[in-house]
Order: sequence, then structure tokens, then C-alpha cells
Amino acid sequence: MRRRRPSVLFAGQSYYHAWYLSRELRKLGWRADVLNWDFTGAAANFYHGEDYAFTWDAERPKRSLARHLAFYLRSLPRYDIFHFSNAHGMRFGKPLHDLFARGIHPFAEVELLRRLGKKIVYSNNGCLDGVAQTSFASWGDTPVCLDCPWRGRPEICSDERNLAWGHNRNRLAHFQCNTGDNRKDYNDDPTVHEVPEFFCLDPEFWRPDLEVPDHRRLDLPAGTVKIYHAVGNFQKRTAEGRNLKSTHIYVPLVERMKADGYDVELTFVHDVPNREVRFIQVQADIVVDMLTFGWFGSNVREAMMLGRPVVCYLRQEWLERMRREIPEYIDELPVVSATPDTVEDVLKDLARDPARRRELGERGRAFALKFHSAQAGARRMDTIYRELLSA
Repeated sequence: MRRRRPSVLFAGQSYYHAWYLSRELRKLGWRADVLNWDFTGAAANFYHGEDYAFTWDAERPKRSLARHLAFYLRSLPRYDIFHFSNAHGMRFGKPLHDLFARGIHPFAEVELLRRLGKKIVYSNNGCLDGVAQTSFASWGDTPVCLDCPWRGRPEICSDERNLAWGHNRNRLAHFQCNTGDNRKDYNDDPTVHEVPEFFCLDPEFWRPDLEVPDHRRLDLPAGTVKIYHAVGNFQKRTAEGRNLKSTHIYVPLVERMKADGYDVELTFVHDVPNREVRFIQVQADIVVDMLTFGWFGSNVREAMMLGRPVVCYLRQEWLERMRREIPEYIDELPVVSATPDTVEDVLKDLARDPARRRELGERGRAFALKFHSAQAGARRMDTIYRELLSA
């Protein structure tokens, strides 16, 4: 009798990571599908595809809920692994989650998966994912939370909310993918591992020789050093002129550099659809990102895949702890680390040194291909998934 191929359902989007990962897993013999249960459209700019999508008819809510429930029931015999992502995202959408919570108890739909022998995998998405706000604020001399508008929004981020989620997340997950260390509270757990490969990209979609459409070309002289800075959901993530992306540092810094005679220009981008923003990124001479957080996200990974040099603060404690689990990743990481105190010198040095920028860009592309390509992600997750199934 022919054995059924192994199967995984990515229940919920993680930007575009699950989409590209699932396509490559199929080449390795997996049934790998992506369910988009986010029917609000609030983050649709970051999604690149799905195999199934929940919709919601406000005039016929019972019919919509019945369709969600039918999909969930069909998935039970169909998939061996259920891979969830993002804080409070271990669910099949809010309506179905609420239905189970009312009828049984919270997270009952995921507990049923476990009781049926399914493996639960989860991907972490940052500072409010299983870590108390006060714990995260204790990193370093200056609390990074001071730059975040959510520090005073307990419905988004608080000790109680973050820790309650972390408790349930750890109770349900067999394996968790993290990147950037951040091992405090519920992230300091045997199920949590450094798996930067999950956070993957398509190297053809983000390639250094992209042909830029006319409407995205930067109207700047060829000799001007273009410094790219971006913030997704800028208005929501900025308060009192500050944000975690350090916009309040970069804007005046570039103006000072210009006053000092540097031929530089800041290209500040926000709320451009992800499929389009790459055309602006690829024209950059330097990409700059967070100076207080301690790690990086999709913007930096995209920049490296595009062969752009990157400046971002790397927290030394996190680097050392990550090195214990994935030494190659840390030893080869080409990101130039800078703090608010050192970033001016770092940017001036890079602005004066095109050869250094070129070398960093080439290293970034090679690094991204090795650790963040969809092919690398599929190889790593194939190993992780098969080990879970054989346990």
C-alpha cells in the first residue's frame, strides 16, 4: 500500500514566509498548504499568496462560520503538522476560535489537534510574543519600549497579556521557531529554537538585478548616496515623533550629513505594498533599520537578498547566545551594527566608501541565499518536521 506523503498546513500568514516555504516543501515531497484566515485585509500588503482563504459575510455570519468549521474538520485527517505564526495567532481565525472558546474553552481547537496526534509548530514574531513588557524593557541601558507607542496600550502589549499568551503557546506547541534570541520569560523554553531559515524569501523575487518600473525610479543623481529607511504601518507604530524603526534618529542625522557636505539623500518609505517596495529597496546604496531593538526583521532580510548593505543594531548578548545554537549564522552575518551614539560615524564611513558598500552587499546576498532563501527554509523545516513526526 502506498504511503501518504507527509503534510503540513500553515494556519495563518506570516507575511510571505509560509507561502514561499510551502512551495519549496512541495518539491521535497510534502503536501504543504497555506490557509489565510485573516479576512480583515489589514495586513494584506504583506501577503504573497495562499491556497485557501476564509471570508466573512456580515449579513450571513452563521453560514460563514459553518464554512470555517467545515474546513477545520476536513483538515483533521488531511494534515500531520499544523504550523501557526504570530502572537495570539494559534487559531483558525477569530470567529472559529471564539466558537470553541464559548462551547468548550479557549484553545480547544488546537488542543483537539494535539489529542489526535497532530504536531503543533509555531513561529514567533517579536517583542510582545511570550515576553513581559517589563522583561523586554530590561534589555540594555535604555529601555527600547520607550520608542514604542504600544507601551501604554495594554490591549496590545502588557505583562499580563504577553505572559498569558506565552503560557498557552508553550503548553500547546511541540516546536517553536525563533530568530534573534530574546530568551526571557516564555521564550526561555526547551521548545524554542533559533530557526532563521523559516523567515525565508524567494531569491528570484528579490534579486539584485531587478528591472525597476518607471513609476518607482528614484529621481536622484547617480552620485548621490541613497539611504533607504522604511516603516510599515507608520502611523500606528509612531507616537510623539518616535518609533522602534528609529526614524526620529535617521531624519535629522541625514540632514546633518548633508550640512557637512555629504552627497546623501534619505529615501523614507512607508505603507508601500510589499510587492512594490523591493523596487525602491534595490536602488538604495545603504539600508538603515532599528538602532535600539537589538535585531532585525523582514526589511533587513529583503535588503540582504537584494544585495544591499545594511546598518542595524545587533544586541551583543543575543548574538552570543544565538552563536551557541547556530554559530555559522552569527559568524557570517554581514549586518553593520550601530547604536544611536555610533550611527553617524558608521553612515559617514559607508558614504565615503563605495567599495565597502559593494563588498557588504555581495556578502549580504550570499548570506541571504544560504540562510533565508525558500530553498534553505524548506531543507531546514523538512528536517524539523520529519524529526517531529518520528518522535
